[in-house]
Amino acid sequence: MAKAVGIGGVFLKARDPKALSAWYAQHLGIVPQHGMLIFEGPEAAGTTIFTHFPADTKKFGGGEQPAMVNFRVDDLDGLLAKLEAAAVKIDPERDDAGFGKFAWIWDGEGNRVELWEEAKE
Repeated sequence: MAKAVGIGGVFLKARDPKALSAWYAQHLGIVPQHGMLIFEGPEAAGTTIFTHFPADTKKFGGGEQPAMVNFRVDDLDGLLAKLEAAAVKIDPERDDAGFGKFAWIWDGEGNRVELWEEAKE
């Protein structure tokens, strides 16, 4: 059967794409390569791309950014402590679902971002 097998990338509008990419590199450790933020390694089945487009891009249609990115993280509590120390805005709400723990932050341009630590078996 022909079907989709994964996510090839996430693309967001940004007022300052370079500065916002630097924010993600600094606070979430996503390494910039070839002008994009790229995940590589055994955690991913293939490569997942996370990058930004200028705020006036037409590729997303009109209006405000309609998406929220969910990042899989290896240590949610540890990352939240690191982000708090860096004065990143963190939502006090948490969700501990059966399949993992969730938290939310806002990035350097005020976009809400979801963080997810998959439940350990």
